[in-house]
Amino acid sequence: MAKIENQNEKAVPENGKNGFALGKKNYIALAIGFAILVIGYALMSGGASTDPNVFNGDEIFNFRRITLAPIVLIIGFAVEIFAIMWRPRTKKD
Repeated sequence: MAKIENQNEKAVPENGKNGFALGKKNYIALAIGFAILVIGYALMSGGASTDPNVFNGDEIFNFRRITLAPIVLIIGFAVEIFAIMWRPRTKKD
């Protein structure tokens, strides 16, 4: 006769892991990448004027907003991609 499986039992991964898609180091790297992204967006912000009729190009188009912030954002996105794709080495038995 066919064996009837209990549907109430939760599936346990065969490799003994806790079921998370990423490891602890991956989540730490994701948090670091997120912090770098927040810093990059903070560097890009600002430049607002209290008078809408006044345009201050030197304040808007400065090195921090045009060059530094996008470089920091690219680094942050690269860290995020690395954190998702990275597989830590496993101990071989």
